[in-house]
Amino acid sequence: MRTAVAALALAATAASHATFQELWVGSKDEVSTCARLPTNNNPVTSVTSTDIRCNAGGTKAAGAKCSVAAGDSVTVEMHQQPGDRDCSKEALGGNHFGPVIVYMSKVEDAASADGSSSWFKIFELGYDSSTKTWGNDLLNKNCGKQEVKIPADIAAGDYLLRAETIALHTASQANGAQFYMSCYQLTVTGGGSANPAGVKFPGAYSASDPGIKVDIWGNGFTEYKIPGPAVYSG
Repeated sequence: MRTAVAALALAATAASHATFQELWVGSKDEVSTCARLPTNNNPVTSVTSTDIRCNAGGTKAAGAKCSVAAGDSVTVEMHQQPGDRDCSKEALGGNHFGPVIVYMSKVEDAASADGSSSWFKIFELGYDSSTKTWGNDLLNKNCGKQEVKIPADIAAGDYLLRAETIALHTASQANGAQFYMSCYQLTVTGGGSANPAGVKFPGAYSASDPGIKVDIWGNGFTEYKIPGPAVYSG
Protein backbone atom coordinates (compact mmCIF):
# COMPACT_ATOMS: atom_id res chain seq x y z
CA MET A 1 0.00 0.00 0.00
CA ARG A 2 2.79 2.42 0.94
CA THR A 3 4.57 1.65 -2.34
CA ALA A 4 1.43 2.42 -4.32
CA VAL A 5 0.89 5.70 -2.49
CA ALA A 6 4.52 6.67 -3.03
CA ALA A 7 4.17 5.99 -6.75
CA LEU A 8 1.12 8.24 -6.88
CA ALA A 9 3.05 10.93 -5.03
CA LEU A 10 5.84 10.77 -7.58
CA ALA A 11 3.30 11.09 -10.38
CA ALA A 12 1.87 14.18 -8.68
CA THR A 13 5.25 15.91 -8.34
CA ALA A 14 4.46 18.57 -10.93
CA ALA A 15 0.84 18.97 -9.86
CA SER A 16 -0.99 20.73 -7.05
CA HIS A 17 1.63 23.38 -6.37
CA ALA A 18 0.53 26.34 -4.27
CA THR A 19 1.46 29.58 -2.54
CA PHE A 20 0.69 31.35 0.69
CA GLN A 21 -1.28 34.28 -0.71
CA GLU A 22 -3.52 35.98 1.81
CA LEU A 23 -3.34 37.19 5.41
CA TRP A 24 -5.94 37.77 8.09
CA VAL A 25 -5.25 40.08 11.04
CA GLY A 26 -7.66 38.85 13.67
CA SER A 27 -10.97 38.63 11.80
CA LYS A 28 -9.98 41.20 9.17
CA ASP A 29 -9.24 39.83 5.72
CA GLU A 30 -6.24 41.75 4.37
CA VAL A 31 -6.30 39.64 1.16
CA SER A 32 -2.84 39.94 -0.47
CA THR A 33 -2.19 43.61 0.28
CA CYS A 34 0.92 42.98 2.38
CA ALA A 35 2.00 39.67 0.83
CA ARG A 36 5.17 39.27 -1.21
CA LEU A 37 3.77 36.96 -3.83
CA PRO A 38 6.21 34.73 -5.73
CA THR A 39 6.34 34.74 -9.52
CA ASN A 40 4.57 31.37 -9.73
CA ASN A 41 3.32 28.52 -7.55
CA ASN A 42 6.37 26.30 -8.03
CA PRO A 43 8.42 25.21 -5.01
CA VAL A 44 11.95 26.16 -4.05
CA THR A 45 14.14 23.04 -3.97
CA SER A 46 17.56 24.43 -3.00
CA VAL A 47 18.20 25.28 0.64
CA THR A 48 21.34 27.23 -0.37
CA SER A 49 19.52 29.65 -2.69
CA THR A 50 18.40 33.08 -1.48
CA ASP A 51 14.98 32.09 -2.83
CA ILE A 52 14.60 30.06 0.38
CA ARG A 53 13.98 33.37 2.18
CA CYS A 54 10.76 34.59 0.58
CA ASN A 55 10.48 32.46 -2.59
CA ALA A 56 11.43 33.34 -6.17
CA GLY A 57 10.37 36.91 -6.82
CA GLY A 58 9.36 37.35 -3.20
CA THR A 59 11.88 40.13 -2.63
CA LYS A 60 9.72 42.50 -4.68
CA ALA A 61 7.73 44.48 -2.14
CA ALA A 62 4.23 45.67 -2.89
CA GLY A 63 4.81 48.54 -0.44
CA ALA A 64 1.84 47.89 1.81
CA LYS A 65 2.24 46.75 5.41
CA CYS A 66 -0.34 45.07 7.63
CA SER A 67 -0.54 46.37 11.18
CA VAL A 68 -0.90 43.86 14.02
CA ALA A 69 -0.64 44.22 17.78
CA ALA A 70 1.89 42.09 19.63
CA GLY A 71 0.05 39.22 21.29
CA ASP A 72 -2.70 39.15 18.67
CA SER A 73 -3.14 36.51 16.00
CA VAL A 74 -2.76 36.48 12.26
CA THR A 75 -3.86 33.77 9.85
CA VAL A 76 -1.85 32.84 6.78
CA GLU A 77 -3.78 31.39 3.86
CA MET A 78 -2.54 29.08 1.08
CA HIS A 79 -4.15 28.10 -2.22
CA GLN A 80 -3.07 26.43 -5.43
CA GLN A 81 -3.82 29.30 -7.82
CA PRO A 82 -3.67 33.10 -7.36
CA GLY A 83 -6.93 34.49 -6.04
CA ASP A 84 -8.70 31.11 -6.03
CA ARG A 85 -10.03 30.78 -2.49
CA ASP A 86 -12.43 27.96 -3.28
CA CYS A 87 -12.61 25.87 -0.10
CA SER A 88 -13.70 22.77 -2.01
CA LYS A 89 -10.15 22.53 -3.38
CA GLU A 90 -7.18 21.39 -1.32
CA ALA A 91 -4.75 24.16 -0.39
CA LEU A 92 -1.86 21.89 -1.35
CA GLY A 93 -2.95 18.63 -2.94
CA GLY A 94 -1.24 15.68 -4.58
CA ASN A 95 -0.06 13.89 -1.41
CA HIS A 96 2.30 16.80 -0.71
CA PHE A 97 2.53 15.95 2.99
CA GLY A 98 4.70 17.93 5.38
CA PRO A 99 5.00 20.46 8.21
CA VAL A 100 3.79 24.05 8.47
CA ILE A 101 6.34 26.50 9.90
CA VAL A 102 6.18 30.27 10.52
CA TYR A 103 9.10 32.64 11.20
CA MET A 104 9.46 36.36 11.86
CA SER A 105 12.37 38.73 11.21
CA LYS A 106 12.83 42.20 12.71
CA VAL A 107 13.68 44.66 9.94
CA GLU A 108 14.09 48.39 9.51
CA ASP A 109 11.52 48.64 6.72
CA ALA A 110 9.32 45.67 5.83
CA ALA A 111 8.65 47.13 2.38
CA SER A 112 12.30 47.02 1.34
CA ALA A 113 14.01 44.38 3.53
CA ASP A 114 15.62 41.57 1.55
CA GLY A 115 15.23 38.81 4.13
CA SER A 116 18.94 38.58 4.94
CA SER A 117 18.36 39.43 8.62
CA SER A 118 17.86 36.81 11.34
CA TRP A 119 14.63 34.83 11.57
CA PHE A 120 13.06 33.38 14.72
CA LYS A 121 10.44 30.65 14.61
CA ILE A 122 7.02 31.41 16.14
CA PHE A 123 5.04 28.34 15.05
CA GLU A 124 5.46 24.79 13.83
CA LEU A 125 3.15 21.86 13.23
CA GLY A 126 4.68 18.60 12.04
CA TYR A 127 3.42 15.02 12.14
CA ASP A 128 1.03 13.39 14.61
CA SER A 129 1.86 9.68 14.50
CA SER A 130 -1.26 8.75 16.49
CA THR A 131 -3.55 10.13 13.79
CA LYS A 132 -1.07 10.02 10.87
CA THR A 133 -1.85 13.69 10.28
CA TRP A 134 0.55 16.30 8.88
CA GLY A 135 0.54 20.03 9.48
CA ASN A 136 -0.52 20.73 5.93
CA ASP A 137 -3.30 18.13 6.18
CA LEU A 138 -4.88 20.63 8.55
CA LEU A 139 -4.30 23.43 6.04
CA ASN A 140 -6.32 21.44 3.53
CA LYS A 141 -9.09 20.83 6.05
CA ASN A 142 -9.22 24.51 7.00
CA CYS A 143 -9.45 26.12 3.55
CA GLY A 144 -5.72 26.79 3.47
CA LYS A 145 -5.69 28.73 6.75
CA GLN A 146 -3.34 28.50 9.72
CA GLU A 147 -3.72 30.83 12.69
CA VAL A 148 -0.52 31.99 14.39
CA LYS A 149 -0.02 34.16 17.47
CA ILE A 150 2.42 37.07 17.30
CA PRO A 151 4.64 36.92 20.43
CA ALA A 152 3.40 39.41 23.01
CA ASP A 153 6.84 40.51 24.19
CA ILE A 154 8.60 41.39 20.94
CA ALA A 155 9.58 44.98 20.25
CA ALA A 156 7.33 47.18 18.18
CA GLY A 157 8.39 47.90 14.61
CA ASP A 158 8.54 46.36 11.16
CA TYR A 159 8.84 42.62 10.60
CA LEU A 160 8.73 40.12 7.80
CA LEU A 161 6.59 37.08 8.54
CA ARG A 162 7.58 33.95 6.62
CA ALA A 163 4.97 31.19 6.22
CA GLU A 164 6.24 27.86 4.92
CA THR A 165 5.19 24.31 4.24
CA ILE A 166 7.63 21.61 3.13
CA ALA A 167 6.26 18.91 0.83
CA LEU A 168 8.03 15.63 1.56
CA HIS A 169 6.45 13.25 -0.95
CA THR A 170 9.74 12.89 -2.87
CA ALA A 171 12.11 13.81 -0.04
CA SER A 172 13.76 10.40 0.16
CA GLN A 173 15.97 11.45 -2.75
CA ALA A 174 18.62 14.17 -2.65
CA ASN A 175 17.09 17.66 -3.04
CA GLY A 176 13.65 16.07 -3.28
CA ALA A 177 11.97 18.20 -0.60
CA GLN A 178 9.80 21.03 -1.92
CA PHE A 179 9.66 24.32 -0.02
CA TYR A 180 6.62 26.55 -0.42
CA MET A 181 6.88 29.90 1.34
CA SER A 182 5.75 33.51 1.14
CA CYS A 183 6.65 36.55 3.20
CA TYR A 184 4.25 39.14 4.57
CA GLN A 185 5.13 42.73 5.48
CA LEU A 186 4.02 43.62 9.00
CA THR A 187 4.19 46.52 11.40
CA VAL A 188 3.89 45.28 14.98
CA THR A 189 2.48 47.67 17.57
CA GLY A 190 2.65 47.53 21.37
CA GLY A 191 4.74 44.66 22.66
CA GLY A 192 7.81 44.76 24.84
CA SER A 193 11.53 44.86 24.24
CA ALA A 194 12.37 41.28 23.24
CA ASN A 195 14.56 40.80 20.19
CA PRO A 196 14.74 36.99 19.82
CA ALA A 197 17.87 35.37 18.45
CA GLY A 198 17.39 33.75 15.10
CA VAL A 199 18.82 31.95 12.10
CA LYS A 200 19.70 33.04 8.60
CA PHE A 201 18.26 31.89 5.28
CA PRO A 202 20.10 30.34 3.59
CA GLY A 203 21.94 28.60 6.39
CA ALA A 204 19.13 27.48 8.70
CA TYR A 205 18.50 24.31 6.71
CA SER A 206 20.79 21.65 5.30
CA ALA A 207 19.77 19.35 2.46
CA SER A 208 20.71 16.41 4.69
CA ASP A 209 18.67 17.48 7.74
CA PRO A 210 16.48 14.58 8.95
CA GLY A 211 13.37 16.71 8.45
CA ILE A 212 14.36 17.53 4.86
CA LYS A 213 15.86 14.32 3.48
CA VAL A 214 13.39 11.76 4.78
CA ASP A 215 11.40 8.80 3.48
CA ILE A 216 7.87 9.34 4.77
CA TRP A 217 6.65 6.27 2.86
CA GLY A 218 9.01 3.73 4.44
CA ASN A 219 7.64 1.09 6.80
CA GLY A 220 10.02 2.33 9.50
CA PHE A 221 8.69 5.91 9.45
CA THR A 222 7.00 6.71 12.77
CA GLU A 223 8.12 10.22 13.76
CA TYR A 224 9.26 13.40 12.10
CA LYS A 225 11.80 16.02 13.21
CA ILE A 226 10.84 19.52 12.06
CA PRO A 227 13.87 21.40 10.66
CA GLY A 228 15.12 24.73 11.95
CA PRO A 229 15.40 26.15 15.47
CA ALA A 230 13.01 25.69 18.38
CA VAL A 231 9.89 27.84 18.52
CA TYR A 232 10.47 31.10 20.40
CA SER A 233 8.62 30.74 23.70
CA GLY A 234 8.56 34.40 24.75
